[in-house]
Amino acid sequence: MNHWIVAPIVLPAILAPFIIMVLRYHLDLQRIFSVAGVVALLGIALTITAQASGGEIQVYELGNWPAPFGIVMVLDRLSAMMVLLTALLALPIVLYAIASGWDDRGKHFHALFHFQLMGVCGAFLTGDAFNLFVFFEVLLIASYGLMTHGGGSVRLKAGVQYVAYNLLGSTLFLFALGTIYGVTGTLNMADIALRVAEIPAEDTALLRVGAVLLLLVFCIKAAVLPLHFWLPASYANAPLPVAALFAIMTKVGAYSIMRMYTLAFGPEVEATQGLVSDWLQPAALVTLAVGAIGILGSQHIARMVAFCAIASMGTLLIAISQFTPDAMAAALYYVFHSTLATALLFLVADLVMERRGGAITPTTPMPQNGLISALFFVGAIAMAGMPPLSGFIGKLLVLDASRDASDATAVWAVILIGSFVTIVGLARAGTLIFWKSHDAQVVTVKDPIEGEEAPAPLAPEPQPGLAVTAVFGMVAGLILLTLFAGPALEYTSKTAEQLFAPENYISAVLGREE
Repeated sequence: MNHWIVAPIVLPAILAPFIIMVLRYHLDLQRIFSVAGVVALLGIALTITAQASGGEIQVYELGNWPAPFGIVMVLDRLSAMMVLLTALLALPIVLYAIASGWDDRGKHFHALFHFQLMGVCGAFLTGDAFNLFVFFEVLLIASYGLMTHGGGSVRLKAGVQYVAYNLLGSTLFLFALGTIYGVTGTLNMADIALRVAEIPAEDTALLRVGAVLLLLVFCIKAAVLPLHFWLPASYANAPLPVAALFAIMTKVGAYSIMRMYTLAFGPEVEATQGLVSDWLQPAALVTLAVGAIGILGSQHIARMVAFCAIASMGTLLIAISQFTPDAMAAALYYVFHSTLATALLFLVADLVMERRGGAITPTTPMPQNGLISALFFVGAIAMAGMPPLSGFIGKLLVLDASRDASDATAVWAVILIGSFVTIVGLARAGTLIFWKSHDAQVVTVKDPIEGEEAPAPLAPEPQPGLAVTAVFGMVAGLILLTLFAGPALEYTSKTAEQLFAPENYISAVLGREE
């Protein structure tokens, strides 16, 4: 068996407890091991992506127990791509957290950071629905610790709300898995696909209930309206480097929809035909609209970026909900772009809040105003989908893939109007924060998120050069995604083709032809 497949899970699973038990009193050593671990994870991700790029689906059987009786990890183009995205996102974020001193504002930041990476990578690689639930819980535990890192009553309150809402999602997940297991007798994803195809259409009522419950769980994770209420307050009140890492968490929900509803409950499966697309697309359209309106109406930069995350998820799910190879290829390209763009804006928002507070109102000019305004401008262009960055290419691909949809006019209208409203909202924020601040008097600004006064710029980071370099790493990622859009789209197209040929996945996992 190929042990590289399980390495993205094993590495952070070993490193996190090592940091807690051995290095807990040595912050410098924690930083060294944490960065080394993320660099190693990136190397592993590049290796497995190269292995998956040929199209072969590889299976890792834990304990040599074959599927469907044992736990399996599955490496295909989609899982390799998502692990690579996680590693590419983690490196600049951990460097920024070190440079800005965020990792020293509470305990166990680096251990929790690697537990989070373990949960994310595990969710992308698992071939078993119950282990998807397990990795979701690892995500929840680690993300709660990271959310409350640094303390504060407001942050603690937002963390409790976040956990309560996600525990509701976990309960629904268990109900969904129990229902599906009761109908099919298995929780291995490939085996579920075989069993579902054999069930007569007249006996699928309970199966459809399980599939709907599962979709609700994934929509909670993906922050789809009206299940998005946890995200704005949670992301806005979390430490913003942590919120930047959380940009990948909503993609776990989107990934789960792509995986389960092309493999087990695909559009060609008679038992669940039309179950997802009939209402996921309207929900995605409303999610995009509400996200754009939230950007326009936000009075705090962190909350505005949180609504940017919601709007980007709306665009992504519009593409996913069509369940065609072209639309899925566009969605996969947009996954990369939206994750990097959202993380970039969260880091820029942290730079702003460290110097002047987060309220979107004019104040005195902050240190490094010109540099930070340029970074905000790049992030705003990317998020709004304006040329020449990858956001424009991503939205153009989504629009092109939607031409033959039954409600193509509504899709085009919502995406284009939403992009315009996003441009206006981000331009308004940039003008008030960076431009009008030059003419403002010294005023005391009430911070609507933290509830504290911020009359003067705060002290600069311990290592401002490294912090800005980490942010430029995100910018470089967006530029490279734009320059190499051709090869990236070729990879995502092949990934979409692999997704819509589930028989290859089933054969690889179960070791037999369908």
